[in-house]
Amino acid sequence: MPEFTTILDRLAVMIRLGIHDFEAEPQRVIVSVEMTVDYPEPLRDDTIEQVLDYDFVRERIVALAAERRFALQETLCETVAGLCLADARVRRVKVRTMKTDVYPDARIGCEIVRVSEP
Repeated sequence: MPEFTTILDRLAVMIRLGIHDFEAEPQRVIVSVEMTVDYPEPLRDDTIEQVLDYDFVRERIVALAAERRFALQETLCETVAGLCLADARVRRVKVRTMKTDVYPDARIGCEIVRVSEP
C-alpha cells in the first residue's frame, strides 16, 4: 500500500488564541501539518480524485481562525489533528502551531502527533 506524507507548511493565520488580556485580539499564528496518508493501491492516474486533496486542510484551518477563539495552543492543535484524521486515509498527523509575536525574542509553540485508531 503506498504511503505518502502530505505537508501544509507555515500557513499564517490571524486567530484569537491565548489566555492573556493582550491576546484578546487576533494574533499571527503559524500552522504546519504533516499527514501520513495511505492509499489502497499504487497511483495510476495523475488526477486529484486518487489522492487526499490538501485544500480541505487549509480551508478548514482558515475557517477555524475566523470563527473560533482558543484559549490554548494545545486545543488548537488537537482540533486541527481531528480534522485531518476525519479522512480515513490519514494514518498519522503532526500539527505544530507557533505564536510569532508574544515575545520580542522568541516564538512560542505547541506540537501534537496523533495516530488514527484501527
